[in-house]
Amino acid sequence: MLEITGLRVSYGPVEALRGVDLEVGAGELVCLLGANGAGKSTTLRTISGLLRPSAGTITLDGHEIGGHAPAAILAAGVAHCPEGRRVFPYMSVEENLAMGAYVRGDRAAIAQDLERVCTHFPILGERRRQAAGTLSGGEQQMLAIGRALMARPRLILFDEPSLGLAPTVVETTFSVIADIRRQGTTVLMVEQSAYLALAMADRAYVMETGRVVLSGAARDLLGDDHVRRAYLGA
Repeated sequence: MLEITGLRVSYGPVEALRGVDLEVGAGELVCLLGANGAGKSTTLRTISGLLRPSAGTITLDGHEIGGHAPAAILAAGVAHCPEGRRVFPYMSVEENLAMGAYVRGDRAAIAQDLERVCTHFPILGERRRQAAGTLSGGEQQMLAIGRALMARPRLILFDEPSLGLAPTVVETTFSVIADIRRQGTTVLMVEQSAYLALAMADRAYVMETGRVVLSGAARDLLGDDHVRRAYLGA
């Protein structure tokens, strides 16, 4: 479904990605692991069009999307649930959800999807008129996920979905992501909680200093000595 080849991205003179290769098959849940600054978030931001690659290709179902505008990539079926939630704090929950569908024109279906999201996340339905900035961190994460779902994506990019959340909320968040995947949406996820990510993923890539240094089935990486020492505290 998604294929990245030789991807390079620079911030001015600093090269953040140095020839990244990865792929995500339809229906898979794939995670990206690595220390801070390894290039994980940069990879997601480049896929979703927030950054432009200096070299390499990004294809979705065989069609090049690298360097396209974020709205075009969203319309092609790729939604990005960013690090830190990034909800619109002064807009209501309902308005935030509607923003997730801004590339769509099917108003009746959008209204149905909004009700579906509020059914899936009852707290959002209860607080649909409430300003998003007044929600708890966990509630904002649910809102960010719901907003991404409003685009009817085929692929969702999750960037650190557990960041700053209480352990019980992290469990709920991962359960929601697993459910999204079970319903047929493909997932590429960056996550610092390596054990939780590997426990639910099909495959994983380990990044260091802008490169992929290790990849494989998630169950195999759980037993890899380097991964255990560096990311699992073993």
